[in-house]
Amino acid sequence: MPSPRQTYLFVTGKLAARALTDVLRAMEPDFDYEVRILNSTVAALMNTGWIADRLGETGGFDALVVPGRCHGEIETIERKTGIKVLRGPDDLNDLPRYFGKAGNPPDLSKYHTRILAEIVDAYRIGLDAILARAAYYRDSGADCIDLGCPPSGGFPGVGEAVAALKGEGYRVSVDTFDRETILEADRAGVDMLLSVNSANLEVAREIRAKVVVIPDFGEGLGSLERNAAKLDEWGVRYVLDPILDPIGFGFTDSVARFRDARRNHPEAEMLMGLGNLSELTHADTTGINAVLAGVMAELSIDYVLTTEVALHATGAVRELDRARRMMRYAVDNRVLPVNLTDDLLTVKDAVRPEFNDEELAAIHAQVRDRNFRIFVSRGEVVVFNRDIFLRGTDTQALFEAMGIDDPGHAYYIGRELERAVTAARLGKRYVQDNPLRYGYLSEPGKA
Repeated sequence: MPSPRQTYLFVTGKLAARALTDVLRAMEPDFDYEVRILNSTVAALMNTGWIADRLGETGGFDALVVPGRCHGEIETIERKTGIKVLRGPDDLNDLPRYFGKAGNPPDLSKYHTRILAEIVDAYRIGLDAILARAAYYRDSGADCIDLGCPPSGGFPGVGEAVAALKGEGYRVSVDTFDRETILEADRAGVDMLLSVNSANLEVAREIRAKVVVIPDFGEGLGSLERNAAKLDEWGVRYVLDPILDPIGFGFTDSVARFRDARRNHPEAEMLMGLGNLSELTHADTTGINAVLAGVMAELSIDYVLTTEVALHATGAVRELDRARRMMRYAVDNRVLPVNLTDDLLTVKDAVRPEFNDEELAAIHAQVRDRNFRIFVSRGEVVVFNRDIFLRGTDTQALFEAMGIDDPGHAYYIGRELERAVTAARLGKRYVQDNPLRYGYLSEPGKA
């Protein structure tokens, strides 16, 4: 026999009543509800004792939901009403997730594309530094460590580096055209060679490692096809890499090249190297990696090669690890890659609880003490106590206008003002006394 539907009573103030009703209606809850508007302009000004005294009849309700920002112990209301009381989320937009109506969290454990993280100039830094960098990449989500070699010439001691990494359980690739380096790395057990084309194709017949085959220098997909055909003839295992070019130097055409290569070789393994975009575009890599991970998910790209050389590319491996999971889920389940995870929202936030001018004025009118309240609204910081009401985006100007003399209080207010100004500038969620969130960068030990 199915369980009877629960009935909830939602308590709110005058200003938030319309928004609360709209959110509840849109989420199509599996419970019945009533919205009760109490004689308070702003829900955040309520406290549990005030609510208990003014609530009125609660018979027939299974639970009462009070605003998340109201102060006091919920037991005060429970003792008076005899029903269960829930403290809702701070922001109305979080109600669907609070009641589980946002759906179960998506399973982002699966991915298809494996990450090759390149230790650029590995030949220069020594074995201890190579192992340390490899550990960092592995912790970031890399599946294979790529050893960067000189643009020309060899990597003396590459065999020792490969053997050491293999001894630690890593999969290893080597990025070189130098014949002796290739042979030494192969004898040490390297898993993959980047790269071969007609300039060094013959070496592929002498090694056991899988090779990445690329177009001839300055040529297009036709030369890639010829090189791959030769490897097929020799029975050599290979991965196709049509080469992703930088913006302004054929980027769009190179994306089309990947699409065409996948159409021509639906079952072949493919690799996409992102350095030409992530390293050579002076923009935050989070969005770049997300979009390219979407391309890779649509084309079922098997490997991605990335680097973290430029300072703005720091964290690229972690970003790709999250992006490949999100985009794989989106493509496999035919859903948009939105609201699946906040990991890649490192600058802006998806939801920002903000009070409008009327609500802020109502809160200010109720303040009877000299403690400062800090909010972010419409891209500005709003600060007030009983005597002062300020609005702006200049931390120093706001601080000076507040007239704070006590050093300890000045430190606290300065910290909160700077945090609020940062949130206003970036479009982030700000709640006084709470840290800002920076996506995956806010993970312990990752910031």
